[in-house]
Amino acid sequence: MVAQVRRFNRVVTRSAGVLNENFLASGRSLGQDRLLWEIGTDGSDVRDLRERLGLDSGYLSRLLRALQREGLVAVAPSDADGRVRTAQLTAAGRRELDTLNERSDDAAAGVLRTLTDSQQDRLVTAMAQVERLLTVSAVRVEACDPRHPDARYCLATYYAELAQRFTGGYDPAVSPVADDEMTAPAGMLLVASLHGRPVGCGAVIWYPGGVALVKRMWVAPAVRDLGLGRRILSELEARARAHGDRLMRLETKTELAEALRMYRSCGYREVEPFNDEVYADHWFEKSLPSETRGE
Repeated sequence: MVAQVRRFNRVVTRSAGVLNENFLASGRSLGQDRLLWEIGTDGSDVRDLRERLGLDSGYLSRLLRALQREGLVAVAPSDADGRVRTAQLTAAGRRELDTLNERSDDAAAGVLRTLTDSQQDRLVTAMAQVERLLTVSAVRVEACDPRHPDARYCLATYYAELAQRFTGGYDPAVSPVADDEMTAPAGMLLVASLHGRPVGCGAVIWYPGGVALVKRMWVAPAVRDLGLGRRILSELEARARAHGDRLMRLETKTELAEALRMYRSCGYREVEPFNDEVYADHWFEKSLPSETRGE
């Protein structure tokens, strides 16, 4: 599989013109032109550019300086926060971006032009699948203090979504989970991030008798249908096994049909209510296998 990934990378870099220092006949490298695309017509914080592109500060600064020397980009302190630098395209930069978009469209059309209709469909479908899987591979799931801004963002967004989706609304104060309950030794909170931005979360609370209760499962709409919910749930189960738990429990509401499907497909079986959770119509359990240790 590693060999296949490497072969794929070599074919893609050649096809996309990554090796050409005169990318799309622009006189610049792909790195510089990609930066123009990422800044876009709306501009972008330099910090966000660094996170999205996965570049270190020094290299990003060199790329920005090269574009500034060409008069394509201007970098200045943000109006909202003087400590944050913002990159904006100049008028010349916007014209250059238009040209790049036209040439990029022509290059993509050139790839498709050599294929039959059936081959075009297969290629585009395969590309979409690769894009989805590479996006998933870039997500990081890590333990996070519930007081951290990323955790606060996830929880607040989760509560707002439930308030819209539940027939009678949602008030987290009615069914509170305290920060301490999501912090060791009482429990833990996992936050998923993509390119430095929080996109999901899930918590587990330890109970006596080897029972772990799952709470606050949420995935951002932009990354749904990528299997991230399953990944967070699987990680919570792994943490529970390591903690010595043997039974996972959770509850959910009928309005969350996708959550119900996921829990059932992940091996959870519906049981009689085990608590008096107000915002619940369904209660689930799943037994965890014991962790095996080598001799």
